Amino acid sequence: MGRRGDRVPLRRMLVLVAGLYVIEGFPMGVFRVILPAWWVESGVSTAQIGFASGLSVAWSLKVFWSPLVQWRGDDRAWISASLLVMSGALFALSGLDPGQGSWVWWLVGGFCLASATQDIAIDATTIGFVPRGDEGPANAMRVAAYRLSFAVFGTAALFLPGVIGWSGTLSALAVVPLAMAGAVWLSPARPRADTHDAPLWHAFHHWTKRRELWAVAAFVVLFRLSDFGLGPMLIPFQLDRGLSRETVGVLSGVVGGIGLVAGATLGGTLVHRLGIPRALAWTGILAVASNALYAVAALDGMTIEVLYAASVGESLTGGMVTAAFMSFLMRICQREWAAVQYATLTALYPFVGHLFGTLSGVLTEAVGFAGYFALTTLFTLPAFAFLPAVGRWVADSIDDDLEPGPGA
Repeated sequence: MGRRGDRVPLRRMLVLVAGLYVIEGFPMGVFRVILPAWWVESGVSTAQIGFASGLSVAWSLKVFWSPLVQWRGDDRAWISASLLVMSGALFALSGLDPGQGSWVWWLVGGFCLASATQDIAIDATTIGFVPRGDEGPANAMRVAAYRLSFAVFGTAALFLPGVIGWSGTLSALAVVPLAMAGAVWLSPARPRADTHDAPLWHAFHHWTKRRELWAVAAFVVLFRLSDFGLGPMLIPFQLDRGLSRETVGVLSGVVGGIGLVAGATLGGTLVHRLGIPRALAWTGILAVASNALYAVAALDGMTIEVLYAASVGESLTGGMVTAAFMSFLMRICQREWAAVQYATLTALYPFVGHLFGTLSGVLTEAVGFAGYFALTTLFTLPAFAFLPAVGRWVADSIDDDLEPGPGA
């Protein structure tokens, strides 16, 4: 691997990023939108839906098999194989009732494991082709493509059950990853450094030398915690407030999608103009404020327009903070260890969030939607204390690529 001169041109790189994150967004749209709506309409309890969200722990556990992706095979093979597994899981689910016990959970769990595996390969490929300093536009494109996929295969697909039923919807969605599995081979292979014979601990040698390590790790864990707490209860809340499935699809998929893409573009611009640390600070504050607006929308007597405003605000600020945060994670990774390092980071920060998500239904039943949404605004606040350490690491990271390992 090399430096910027070995990378594809910016425009081609952005097209590559867009295609990869359309693929990555597909399973999350199914998991976060389609399956919860299927469960709600089938009479599954709010608490069970909250527990089911805990299957997303696969995205935290992926760090344990990331070395296989780092060392074995072409990234494109990992992505296409994962897509085939997801297709099979959806075809199997289409023939089941959501109340049919363990089979449903095993299939959804397998779907999540496959999605997490493809994420390792997709993220490593992206880091391999995005030059230092171009993280802003790359992550704006990344978020936009991901959200477009989420909207099409998640919220927009909510219109399908009314036409072809839930079984037909799941079967139709199962065809999508088959097409994606073939299309992924149109992308170039990620150039790799020769790390096959290096001990795994070399992947973290550079990090362990930094005095900011623990402060930055705490920041990574805490910064998106409010978003993880909010997410599992959004669809149940909107349906509880009397919105139809189709209205939820328009609000989240169309209006929310436009807001998130606009937010990602703005977030990428802030990264470029303000730098990563200042962009993280401003977008983080706005994201927490959007959770507070949802708490207001959930209060008794609030009009439906407040809910609409909360949804738009959450999408806009969500796009901004995601572009800034992903730029930060990409910046602190070394390209020759991208699969392992980025998998570690993206396993670390959702871990506590998945725990909160698992309990989100129980907490909501205890304190109501308004109380729970208000509680989520507190989750991220401690992260801001660690921003100075983040700034120091980012400032020193521009020349981190391809640092020789110990003894090299």
